[in-house]
Amino acid sequence: MPDWPDPVTPHVLRHFCASQLYLGGMDLLAIQAVLGHAWLATTMKYVHVPGTHIEDAWIAGQQRAAARLKGLTR
Repeated sequence: MPDWPDPVTPHVLRHFCASQLYLGGMDLLAIQAVLGHAWLATTMKYVHVPGTHIEDAWIAGQQRAAARLKGLTR
């Protein structure tokens, strides 16, 4: 855990691991099952991502869509 100034507790490790799994591409529902949460909203509170993650995901999605449409003609 890079540059973590506070004590590392099991709770902190759960947040860190959930975030790393999500950034690594694991689905939120799978993370929910791993953590044993009844509600997806609880899992979403555990996952922390960099501020650029949403923008990066948007750009990647746009690139995938453009690649699929590239071969289509009218």
